[in-house]
Amino acid sequence: MSTQHGTPHDSRRSRGMFRTKTVEQSILDTEEPEHTLKKSLSALDLTVFGVGVVIGTGIFVLTGKIAKEQAGPSVALSFVVAGVVCALAALCYAEFASTVPVAGSAYTFSYASLGELPAWIIGWDLILELALGCAVVAVGWSGYIRSLLDSAGLHLPPALSGTHEGHFGFDLLATILVLVLTGILVLGMKLSSRVTAVVVGIKVTVVLLVIIAGAFLINGANYEPFIPPSQPSEAGGGLAAPLSQLIFGFSPSHFGTMGIFAAAAVVFFAFIGFDIVATAAEETRNPQRDVPRGILGSLAICTVLYVAVSVVVTGMQKYSKLSTDAPLADAFKDLGQPFFAGVISFGAAVGLTSVCMILLLGQSRVFFAMSRDGLLPRIFSRAHPRYGTPYRSTIVLGVIVAVVAGFTSIDELAELVNIGTLFAFVVVAVGVVLLRRSRPDLHRSFRTPWVPVVPMLSVLASVWLMLNLPAETWLRFAFWMVAGFVIYFLYGRSHSRLGIRHRQGGSKSKG
Repeated sequence: MSTQHGTPHDSRRSRGMFRTKTVEQSILDTEEPEHTLKKSLSALDLTVFGVGVVIGTGIFVLTGKIAKEQAGPSVALSFVVAGVVCALAALCYAEFASTVPVAGSAYTFSYASLGELPAWIIGWDLILELALGCAVVAVGWSGYIRSLLDSAGLHLPPALSGTHEGHFGFDLLATILVLVLTGILVLGMKLSSRVTAVVVGIKVTVVLLVIIAGAFLINGANYEPFIPPSQPSEAGGGLAAPLSQLIFGFSPSHFGTMGIFAAAAVVFFAFIGFDIVATAAEETRNPQRDVPRGILGSLAICTVLYVAVSVVVTGMQKYSKLSTDAPLADAFKDLGQPFFAGVISFGAAVGLTSVCMILLLGQSRVFFAMSRDGLLPRIFSRAHPRYGTPYRSTIVLGVIVAVVAGFTSIDELAELVNIGTLFAFVVVAVGVVLLRRSRPDLHRSFRTPWVPVVPMLSVLASVWLMLNLPAETWLRFAFWMVAGFVIYFLYGRSHSRLGIRHRQGGSKSKG
């Protein structure tokens, strides 16, 4: 019935670059035998994936660093603000993922609501976000492992220790990590979820141990003042300055009430990754019920853990005395607890393994969905006959990310990951409103509350955070988007399956 209702409207919008792909056609495409992914995931699996990708080194490093530089003890409130911003986006993702349970996340959602060109743009954006994110995480993991090896008296030669501090080298450990995780992903989602569950179990245990142990070392005097007096920010000039400063002449401040919100723009990036849960919708046994639970459940767990760690670290040591490299570990050292400092380093190293694998997972699913639609070569949209995974896209992207991780440093790349995620948030929020208007007949297992208020709040919050990123990050992002436009017009537009159907005189719904 919904197909009949949706077809006439969508046919009128099927011409040109903004032709939309019906939800029914998106679901129908997943049933083609050679392009079908195996359904094996539950709500618990998805929640574990979400926690696995969000909880990384940020919980051990970012909490103390931002407390010292931006917000003082009120950094706990900054995490709450950032969690609210993510919750607004998560509510939009949950509706889409339960309505369009297809691999590709924001790319697939955009195709159903905004059209082909916007879908291509967001898919291209997600490939950048997840590929660079995985490379950055792999390099960070390599650093932790080298540190642990050094402590044990084992030293890698400089030529195999990566690029850092002006020294150029090949990061052997980062490359090996990505290749091993790629192999695990090829062998099946259930195996991937089991490995992730073990890693996340270790990681959360370490976090809880740190919270409980640190709670006994809290000195109430360290919370005074909870909101330190405001100070002008010393942000860099030129292209290094936040875009908001260049456009509006607004100069951000440290500490004070505004410092809480300025810090929220930074700590928000500790939450990046919960949206990857939506990329696994097609491999979930009951996606309409379980994907919203996985998205919202993982976000809630991570917010509680972040707030608890920030309360502990600012209570253990005066915020002004926290180190910026490893604040939580150093706080335990200063209080005569070196054992817990070692536990934190171990937890960070283990934790980054799951972050890297889930970023690879999300990236390969977006690439797979774009390939299945013909916007990228169709050869990459074949599912493995035995394992039911998108093995070709997983292997190709895994090798590329392994090479990037082997030869890159992590400085500027991280900010590109941030702007890409926020851009996806904006597109998904707008898509929810548009699909409500164009397809009110669709069954929605989960409905975003207070539409259009919640989606519009999500758009405003995400844009505000984007404006707090340096102007040079915007320029790099624009360059990547231009490259994407070129590829679309040279290849994607003419090979689009939706476009071919239209040229052959068939409707989108009939294929």
